[in-house]
Amino acid sequence: LTILSQNTSDSNSGRAFARLLGRFASWDEIAAAPLIDVIAAIQPGGLAPTKAPRIQAVLRDIRERTGGFDLQFLGEMPLEEAREWLRELHGVGPKTAACVLMFALGGPAMPVDTHVFRVAMRVGLIPERAGKAAMTAEKAHALLEAAVPPADFYAFHIGLIKHGRRVCEAQRPRCDDCVLRDLCPSAGAPG
Repeated sequence: LTILSQNTSDSNSGRAFARLLGRFASWDEIAAAPLIDVIAAIQPGGLAPTKAPRIQAVLRDIRERTGGFDLQFLGEMPLEEAREWLRELHGVGPKTAACVLMFALGGPAMPVDTHVFRVAMRVGLIPERAGKAAMTAEKAHALLEAAVPPADFYAFHIGLIKHGRRVCEAQRPRCDDCVLRDLCPSAGAPG
């Protein structure tokens, strides 16, 4: 589901995930299926020709490394080891790893998606530059994890996503409606 959620809406990724699970009886079946069948199943999620081979590669790699598909053991590992284990999977970046760690395993990881990144940058929680280089979502993961108490990661993540979708929109932020307007250095600034 996390791979399906990359660069698409929750409703589309959810629909694609439901179709994937409805079409195939097991993770093994998905891993072994002809690529075209997986692409067809996840088509509503967008980018199916890119995501289908990633999903199959991740499933095959997990099965090869663990003998199955249960990732609960990652919850017992130190966070950085679990994060690195996930990042070694093809197509798994910092956001996907953090989503698995936080949502599936209840771990203290901070997913930084486009909404979290945009809002955190606009309100000044992360700088526009990290040294001489532009700030990236990957760098933002570490900065936000250091700035927010781990017990608040989930609420912070969900809150920034909602705020980014409802008020602090990418093209036309609604600063007049923003509860953070008096604190936000970007309030009223263009996009």
